[in-house]
Amino acid sequence: MAYTETKTTSYGSRVKSSCGGIGFGILLFIAGTVLLWWNEGRTVRTSDMLDEVRDNYVEMENPNKKNAALDGELIHATAMATTEDSLSDSQFGIGAKAISLTRKVEYYQWVQEEHSESKDKLGGSQETKTTYTYTKAWVSEPEESSDFKDPAYQNKNFVLTTIDPLELYAENVSFGAYKLNSSQITSITSYEDMELAIAEDLLKQLNQSTKTAYERFYGTTSTQATPVNTQPAVENVVLSDSAKAVADSIKAATDSLMAHSANKVELEYVHQAGNMLYFGRVPGSPEVGDVRVTFVKVMPAKVSIMAVVDGDSFKPYKAKNKETFQKLTMGKKSGEEMVDAAESSNNMMKWIFRLLGAFMVIIGLKSIFGIIETVLKVVPFVSNIVGFGVGIVCTVVGVVWSLIVIAVAWIFYRPLLGITLLVIAGLLIWLFAFKGKDKIKELANKKKETTA
Repeated sequence: MAYTETKTTSYGSRVKSSCGGIGFGILLFIAGTVLLWWNEGRTVRTSDMLDEVRDNYVEMENPNKKNAALDGELIHATAMATTEDSLSDSQFGIGAKAISLTRKVEYYQWVQEEHSESKDKLGGSQETKTTYTYTKAWVSEPEESSDFKDPAYQNKNFVLTTIDPLELYAENVSFGAYKLNSSQITSITSYEDMELAIAEDLLKQLNQSTKTAYERFYGTTSTQATPVNTQPAVENVVLSDSAKAVADSIKAATDSLMAHSANKVELEYVHQAGNMLYFGRVPGSPEVGDVRVTFVKVMPAKVSIMAVVDGDSFKPYKAKNKETFQKLTMGKKSGEEMVDAAESSNNMMKWIFRLLGAFMVIIGLKSIFGIIETVLKVVPFVSNIVGFGVGIVCTVVGVVWSLIVIAVAWIFYRPLLGITLLVIAGLLIWLFAFKGKDKIKELANKKKETTA
């Protein structure tokens, strides 16, 4: 059931807040401009570095044999990443010979979600209606329900136990006759589920502490579900010796499978199956407070690398412009494929930062000039029309300014492309100055008709 909270903000408070928003808008405008400039320089430097990588790497034909002639060279090679290190999760007494071991923890909790709608009132005040809804979900950290808005859901969350997540990495991972460095090791992603074999004594201790926590929150076990026999009733039949032998073998195989997937001991509050340790009564029907812990490991796998040979290990390549590069990719990939992937990533990041920078500039301008719309809020109808126009102007100016910043940056780094972008920005200014006025009037009239 949803919980609604209504808040009214006075006209004076809104004007005061808008005045404060001017300073925030200026900072956001400056930050967006700096981000746009920095991003263009980053893009060019990374692109030049990747061109240098493409021209200078050599193939390491046999990684299983050290080659002194390759020391200090940028190489591309493919081989198995292996390790003899044993990793151990001391808290649960489990371990494996693996490249990494990860413990992931999730909690079943009530989660608060909110949705707000605002409406301007005649005289300049604003009414904001916020609706809070509550759902149960698995989350990575316990939710603090004492801060929930709906009193009916406050203090509804608890956890049967708290467990820290864990990531362990092998220190020695071989790549043929060489060793991978720490950055390369953490890039390997050949994950596999880890079969659990937790000691019975530890399981019993965990079960007892979990039971105590459960009963402290939910009360005694009188409300607990009792096991139900889900096997259908069958009539007694007389089997022949051969049929009986077949039935016995099927039963033995089934019992073996069940014994492999279930706990060694029957426990009510702690269950282990596959790579999961579950704290709660029924894993298939979670209750608030239940906790599930999953374990995965990274096993030896074939990888491709590009890096500089450094004795019996590797280090990043340092380009002439001081940018660095090293890469590890799962599976067998050629050097050209790895450089192409890095260039695609660079282009993607370029556009992400461009859009983010332009967005920051536009929002900054709207925050600066938002005071105009706010002052006119005494008459919402007039304010909406003015705000619509201000929004269009800020968007166009923000886009033009972003293009100018990008163009100037490219003139600084790459003059030919920068001049082209300046021409485009000038064309947009001309279109806005001579063609945009009539369009804004037309849109404003449509807005007026719609509001009326």
